[in-house]
Formats: sequence, C-alpha cells, structure tokens
Amino acid sequence: MAIKSARGINSLPAVNNDVISRFDFATLGPELILDALLQLGLDVSSGLLALNSYENRVYQFTAYPDQSLQPQKYVVKFYRPERWSPQQIQEEHDFAFELAEADIPMVAPLRFDGASLLQYQGYYFAVFPSRGGRTLEVDNDEQLAMLGRFLGRMHQVGAKKTFSSRPTFSVNSHLLQSQQVLAKLQLIPDYMRPAFDTVLQQVIAEASRQYQPGRQIRLHGDCHAGNLFYVDQGPFFVDLDDCRTGPAIQDIWMMLSGDQQEQRLTLELMLEEYEQYCDFDPAELKLIEPLRAMRIVHYMAWLARRWQDQAFVQSFPWFATDKYWEQQCLVLKEQLALLQQPPLSLVPGY
Repeated sequence: MAIKSARGINSLPAVNNDVISRFDFATLGPELILDALLQLGLDVSSGLLALNSYENRVYQFTAYPDQSLQPQKYVVKFYRPERWSPQQIQEEHDFAFELAEADIPMVAPLRFDGASLLQYQGYYFAVFPSRGGRTLEVDNDEQLAMLGRFLGRMHQVGAKKTFSSRPTFSVNSHLLQSQQVLAKLQLIPDYMRPAFDTVLQQVIAEASRQYQPGRQIRLHGDCHAGNLFYVDQGPFFVDLDDCRTGPAIQDIWMMLSGDQQEQRLTLELMLEEYEQYCDFDPAELKLIEPLRAMRIVHYMAWLARRWQDQAFVQSFPWFATDKYWEQQCLVLKEQLALLQQPPLSLVPGY
C-alpha cells in the first residue's frame, strides 16, 4: 500500500551516511507524533495507543486515509536516535518489501510518495499497517512445523542478496564491546565484581573460540516467540528491527527448549519443513551455545547502555539489584558448562 500525500515531511529517497542525530528521545511527545502524522494526510481522530517497545517509540492509531469512509488501523514507529543509520533502516525496509513481494508473511512499512523512511523535526519514523495475531505456541508441533516452512522461505529470500549496511553477528559486537560496557557499569556490586568478571571472561574466551560461522545470510536476527505472531494461515513478523547477517541457526535455536532430547525433536520437526525451501548445514549446530552466550552477554550490555532512559529504569528495576547480578553470575557459570559440553546433534541417519 502506498499513500501519495506527504505534506511537510522530509522523505528520504537518498539518505546520507550520517548516523541519526541525537535528540531528547525521552521527551518525544504525542504532540510531535500527531503533527507528523497529520502532515502525512493521516487525521488521527482516535488518539495514540502506546505499544510495548523499549528501543523505539511505537503507537497504534486509527485514521481515514485519502478521504476514505472506512477507518484503518496503523502503527507508527519513531526510531531511537543513533541506534541505526538511515541506510541501515532503509535496508530493513527493503528486506521487508522483498519478503512481502515473495508472498512471505511480513508487515512491510507503507510508502509515502515512494518513500518508506520519513523524517520530521529531526526524527526518523515509518508507518505500518496494523496487524493482529496470537502468540506463537512453542510447544505446538503444528505451529512449529509451519514456522519451519516460514523460516525456510524467509532464508531462501535472505540468501539471494547481501546487506551492505546492516551489521553482522560477531564476537566483537556481541561479546567484546559488551564486555567493555559491563566493565564500566557501576551497578554491579563490588563484592560480585571479581567473580562476575572472571566467569564473564571465561565465557567470552570459550564462545569466541567456538564461534566460527560458515555461510551467512540475511536474517530476522531476533527470532523468539515474543517477536512472532500467529494466525490460522501461519506465523508472521511485524518488523525486522534487529535484522542482521549471520548463520541460519540464529533464527532457529531460540525455538529450542528443554533437554537435548527435547531440543533435538523440535529441531527435526522444524528442519523437515525448513529444508523444503532452504538447505541447512548440520555443522551450524555447534554455533548454538556460542550464540546463546552472545545473547546473554549482549542483553546485559544492552540494558546497561539504555539505563539513562527512564523507561528502562521503570521497566527493569531489578537490573539495579544485587540479586540480579548474583543470578547473572550463576547464569554465566551454567553457560560456561554448556559451552564445554558436546554440541547438540541430529539423530543418526537424518
């Protein structure tokens, strides 16, 4: 769907190489958002309903497009300044368009005068059609099989081109840079610091040694049940905010739970459907625990980086407690033990 009018909006048919400028994201208010939407020709009579999003400011609203007599629901997303460059956001949009054109369930942004990435008073934003669904049930075999087909089709498209601006999963981005952030974090209690730093270094060293990916493709990048929705026709994503280049297993391993036998059964179920569309290299199974370690460490550093945002302080109060850091020390020790065990393997004869 494309909407023609974009009065007063700076669209970006060609974006520069500058990272999004810093603005006071905490004070980005409804008035500015409503003004931006009005300039697009969207008369938001419904007001704005805040949706659950920590990185960006995301709101649902109802409007009458192009003098239509039928109201339609939309979602507007204002991107956090300095997180992604305009080129990286545009690559996210282009990937969504590519998937949608291949009839792969994906909620792609709307185009206004041909542009999907818009700018208003220094903020970059996009508007999406609103689409509802149910949460994917990770213990439902039928839904997991459908997810396997969905990811196979998605990776089939993802393998056809490469990102030029979006980042790649790497030891540096997820482990080493995160370690630097955590080393400066004053929330970690002094009595925990030696033990925490020691086990963190051990996890990083072992995960770095094991993370040797082969083929890498364009991925969703953050494929877990909370980012998936489900309708009778199958699963779908609402956006690609964390899309990156990486090994295919990154979009699969977070669906695996339980002991190794349970994980193996789920993996076989998904891969049977996945491989109808895209080949899977079993050698990637050895990347699961390094990727899990990267996610654990990167998540802690993500919260640390965002701790100046009061929305994070209110939503994650436990991050500043001694109990949390004691638990994280145990989590890292458990992850180190997993890294030292033989990796998950498929049953013989698969």
